Amino acid sequence: MRVLVTGTAGFIGFHVARALLARGDEVIGYDSINDYYDVRLKHARLDLLRPHNRFQFIKGDLADRAAVETLFDEARPERVINLAAQAGVRYSIDNPHAYVSANVTGFLHILEGCRNTGVAHLVYASSSSVYGANETTPFSVTEGADHPLSLYAASKRSNELMAHVYAHLYRLPVTGLRFFTVYGPWGRPDMAMFKFTKAISEGRPVELYNAGDHERDFTYIDDIVEGVVRTLDRVPAPDPAWSGTSPHIDASSAPYRLYNIGNHRPEKLLDLIALIEREVGRPAIRRMAPMQPGDVHKTYADVASLARDTGFSPATPLAVGVKRFVAWYRDFYGPSGG
Repeated sequence: MRVLVTGTAGFIGFHVARALLARGDEVIGYDSINDYYDVRLKHARLDLLRPHNRFQFIKGDLADRAAVETLFDEARPERVINLAAQAGVRYSIDNPHAYVSANVTGFLHILEGCRNTGVAHLVYASSSSVYGANETTPFSVTEGADHPLSLYAASKRSNELMAHVYAHLYRLPVTGLRFFTVYGPWGRPDMAMFKFTKAISEGRPVELYNAGDHERDFTYIDDIVEGVVRTLDRVPAPDPAWSGTSPHIDASSAPYRLYNIGNHRPEKLLDLIALIEREVGRPAIRRMAPMQPGDVHKTYADVASLARDTGFSPATPLAVGVKRFVAWYRDFYGPSGG
């Protein structure tokens, strides 16, 4: 297939593009390569994709309407995977405009591009952060997610609602994926796995918010990619069992689906620290800090519908994933970090 992957210089986008190329698809990559984190890491990812003769990269910003219209007109993708976004919960507290521009306006441009060029299926990244103040675990896609605790979360929930409108009005098949704490080789420097590994490797303090009393459903990147590709291949149809008198938000009378992709196993943050200490070979210097605005105490994915519809559920143990991440980190940055 000819697949447009936005956010191709990013962590998940890079891995998804590489998987699609490996199975024989043609990939058009699109990314603004912004400086939210070190652009050298983004370019290093792209350098691994560029040698493929079925890969084409276009630099551009989703918030630029004319640029996105040109992208769709010229590339004519059959399917689209939208992974480009302004990421980060804490960053959204101080930089709200970046999230509306990239995640809301940019997503509207993607929807319009898909509608106007007859794209057969749009798969897009949502986030576990949409569950917000919901404390009923495991988090289920059949339940409400209307109390976000950050603008990042609100922007992702808005994507789900906007996607449903386009599925309903224009019969555009859309699938939203709520990712749970993704980690692995080539991961983002602003994420806990990377920050903790870097700090421990360099002998600097690890800052533990809420005194480390958090649990996260850490999901290894290979499992995320498998979930993305499987849902890409499964074009949603209207659910004949869906009823407006008892509506489930994960399906619709329109060609629309929502799935969680998580390891369905919450892990204590302090246990993660212990695993990284073991792989790095030195103890962490721990600095306790208060709970941060926008944070939630625990995430835990119910992936029953993903397993039912695709035959897949993530299963990589955290210890295995940490070992692979630290090995990559030390290879890329050197044993003492970078």
